[in-house]
Amino acid sequence: MDLLILGGTLFLGRHLADAALERRHRVTLFNRGQTRPHLFPEVEKLRGDRLSDLSALTGRRWDAVVDTSGYVPRAVAAAAERLRETVDRYVFISTISVYGDFSAARIDEASPLRDAGDPAAEEMTPETYGALKVACEKTLERILPERLLVVRPGILVGPFDPRGRFVYWLRRFRRGGEVLVPDCPGAEVQLLDARDLAEWIVRLVERGLAGTYNAAGPRERLTLHGLLELCNEAAGRQARLTRVDESFLLEHGVQPIGDLPLWFPERSRGFFRIDFERALDAGLRHRKLEETARDVLAGDGCDDVPRGGRIDASDFLDPARELGILRAWRVALGLDLATHS
Repeated sequence: MDLLILGGTLFLGRHLADAALERRHRVTLFNRGQTRPHLFPEVEKLRGDRLSDLSALTGRRWDAVVDTSGYVPRAVAAAAERLRETVDRYVFISTISVYGDFSAARIDEASPLRDAGDPAAEEMTPETYGALKVACEKTLERILPERLLVVRPGILVGPFDPRGRFVYWLRRFRRGGEVLVPDCPGAEVQLLDARDLAEWIVRLVERGLAGTYNAAGPRERLTLHGLLELCNEAAGRQARLTRVDESFLLEHGVQPIGDLPLWFPERSRGFFRIDFERALDAGLRHRKLEETARDVLAGDGCDDVPRGGRIDASDFLDPARELGILRAWRVALGLDLATHS
């Protein structure tokens, strides 16, 4: 199979290229050549900017294209129009952020989407990200209605993750000592190793499937507390977890998501209640998160880990601030500070 990847050197795109090569497909990467251009010396690399110059795609044919870098409708439309006569399948990597109500008890592929907003909008922020992806999906449905495969992943983790949400906890537990964690019994989390997603997408393309799929994991129910215990175990069990009441954390300015990654406020916990039965029926498989954690720790700090995004643990809860909140919590509980210093 001849596979074109729009992107291909950052996180999921990188794992997609690996998975396709592992399955002996011919891979072509189209990107600007600015992010780790040394990767995949054995594959063809086409250079261009999808916002302004797609000329390198002219006169070529592929069995499928996987769009890992489509964020604004104009860019997605330009690629789809350029490739509509030369690809049999267009795979668009969307997001579960397209859904409109995360207070719902269950979110499947038929759940209501966010308003796509202004079709000309292109400023991507955390607030506009989901709406822009909705607009991109609608654009592709108009141009390639019968040849479109839309994948809506939840939070992805694994080697080369540029966001740092999983990495933060692994690094924090590896550092040891007393670790502040939110006390939210029963709060669930969903994480999917990007390598599992990549391998599954390649197999979907091989089968010629179309349609829309949520992609999340793990298969078994996982709580935030269970995940953090798993991370501590992977990091050598050097840390002591202190659970602090959520309302206390909020009163002290600790922000869900922003300060403590993977801790979501109650109103948004539907983000971790994504139904992905359709993907399971289509063959999505999950490795153990313990394996993911070990692999992330083994590669953490190597020169090839991306420096963009939120990979620096200091972007989350500062150690000095964490210590201050832990002290305030002990005071609130009437504990003797001298015995916990």
